[in-house]
Amino acid sequence: MTEPGELVPERDLSTHPSVAVVLNTLAAHHISPTVRYLPDAVRTARAAADALGVTPAEIANSLVFAGQGHDGSVEPVLVLASGGHRVDEDRVAGLLDLAALDKATPEQVRQWTGFAIGGVAPIGHPAPLRTVVDVTLGGFDHVWAAAGHSHSVFETTYDELLRITGGKAIEVD
Repeated sequence: MTEPGELVPERDLSTHPSVAVVLNTLAAHHISPTVRYLPDAVRTARAAADALGVTPAEIANSLVFAGQGHDGSVEPVLVLASGGHRVDEDRVAGLLDLAALDKATPEQVRQWTGFAIGGVAPIGHPAPLRTVVDVTLGGFDHVWAAAGHSHSVFETTYDELLRITGGKAIEVD
């Protein structure tokens, strides 16, 4: 593990299958982002913020939930929350007309997104996910999101996240 402030050369993960999916999806949206490959895994918004020298609020944390329909059905819901926020699951469920919103299991996360927890990107999933984007992210010129691997992140904007995910802007906390 590196010490805070210690400079370690970035290793290029652009050919890692999960990262390549994200980069290809971004390219399909005509986006060539700044991508950072970090020496240590950044599985939390705090860890990502510390590694990047930004605040946790500037991290678009990809959180996957199992949305419970009023008819008992289950659908994946991706919440891109500002890393400084805790998602109010009851509030978000109500705004999405769902009976409940439960944290997805690691198996559901992998099945629905194609990514392991800690590297879940907002895009590049096997099928489109119902997506919510925290309005708080709109207060920053740039935010950072996972790029398919726990050691990779990409720089984006709130408006870009809304566009590329087809997400709904809501207050999540």
